[in-house]
Amino acid sequence: MGAGEDAVAVYELKNRLVVGIASSALFDLAEADAVFRDHGEEAYRAYQEEHLDDTLDKGVAFPFIRRLLSLNDLSPDDPLVEVIILSRNDPDTGLRVMRSIQSYSLPISRAIFMQGRSPYHFMPALNMSLFLSANEDDVREAVALGLPAGRVLGPAVADEGDDQDLRIAFDFDGVLADDASEQVYRAGGIEGFRSHETTNAATPHDPGPLRDFLAGVNRLQRREEEQRAQDADYEIRVHVSLVTARAAPAHERPVRSLKNWGVTVNDAFFLGGIDKSTIMEVLRPHIFFDDQVGHLTGTARSTPSVHIPFGKLNEPDRSAPDEAHR
Repeated sequence: MGAGEDAVAVYELKNRLVVGIASSALFDLAEADAVFRDHGEEAYRAYQEEHLDDTLDKGVAFPFIRRLLSLNDLSPDDPLVEVIILSRNDPDTGLRVMRSIQSYSLPISRAIFMQGRSPYHFMPALNMSLFLSANEDDVREAVALGLPAGRVLGPAVADEGDDQDLRIAFDFDGVLADDASEQVYRAGGIEGFRSHETTNAATPHDPGPLRDFLAGVNRLQRREEEQRAQDADYEIRVHVSLVTARAAPAHERPVRSLKNWGVTVNDAFFLGGIDKSTIMEVLRPHIFFDDQVGHLTGTARSTPSVHIPFGKLNEPDRSAPDEAHR
């Protein structure tokens, strides 16, 4: 037993919203990764040691994580949100990550460093409902095991300090729901899809990889409503949107499915093929989850975007190069 361990109470995670994040999603590691790729691990170690006190630039998921953690002010003594670093760095090279976290005053104190190995295996033990990384292999392997993981895409977007809201947007099929209807569309085309969804409008979909994460976000929203009931001046910060390529008459089944699962969204966009990026530029979510890279190619230019490589649609696509090893 280490010094002081006998005085520390067990920290339970089961009633908190727990998010795991790789340093490659939280920070911009392009320069360090280039050293790793071009010169190897020892050069990477030396580089990180030399730059230990240089704060890393913010990465794709930084605005989302900062705002998510800020909601702990609703319960200072019993945090609602826990963010844990899951990293392929070893403890030595991970020091720069932890110092950067401290420099930005992010309340992240827990981390797992795995020295080049995939850390996602610890997600169930840590009650995580989401893991974000820039490492495509790690994310695909996690999703293949039924774990809720996503790969961040695109450049980091400016983190506007005067905007305290947290706006989260989800695609539906292959993200909140399974991909069964997507498979119907691939097999039978748009008319077969519409007929199938109309016939099964009252039958809830099976949940997809991020249903439980949405449920956790909804718990935060309920806590906000409680706060507003106590303080009329409190301004709601968390807003959740559904942004899907579906259109009427295929809109009804997602709405009924959400209700059946006991989860909610504030807004719903049934776009019927309209480019999602045009909506994102107005909606300005701090994170958007979709299972199709084709949709995210456009959104990632202005919106922190996350690919959920779930379902048949994503099974054969293993050709994209991995841009971040850490």
